[in-house]
Amino acid sequence: MQRITSTFALLLSLLTATTSVVADSFSLSSKDIAHGEFMDKAQEFQGFGCQGNDISPQLSWSNAPKGTKAFALLVHDPDAPTGSGWWHWQVVNIPAKITSLPAGAGSKDGKQLPKGSIQITNDYGTKAFGGACPPKGDGAHRYQFTLYALSKTLELPENASGALTGYMVKANALASSTIEALYKRDL
Repeated sequence: MQRITSTFALLLSLLTATTSVVADSFSLSSKDIAHGEFMDKAQEFQGFGCQGNDISPQLSWSNAPKGTKAFALLVHDPDAPTGSGWWHWQVVNIPAKITSLPAGAGSKDGKQLPKGSIQITNDYGTKAFGGACPPKGDGAHRYQFTLYALSKTLELPENASGALTGYMVKANALASSTIEALYKRDL
């Protein structure tokens, strides 16, 4: 009986520890977009036949892992008909003390980004947020807003590609959290 009680106590202890880890997990949230939900016209690109407001959404995060030195935000559409998806926004070296970005932080002037943050050239060719602009009638595309907690600030060349940036971010990631929003344009 004592062995059963000890085993039960151990299992209960493990369950409690697991619950504690889950409760404190790194998480990303937004007032403007939601996981599995369609984005508003505010997050649609302005150009290439799209007529949105091209405004990056508000984002907040919490429970960064111990040892986080910086954050990186990568926004990717894996459904773009390119063979490699489409990079809509990449921001690296967001200081570790920052826990949110306001709506519009991805503007070309970058004035709302925290000091030290660097915007990488997106697939539209600008160092800014480029909103959703899937081809008309192509159905819903997924827009993955993924925030990474980094073990160090990144040293990237001035004109780093989206692929190089993604590689360096993932190579130095301690944790990540994603909001996968949707967008489509009807015929």
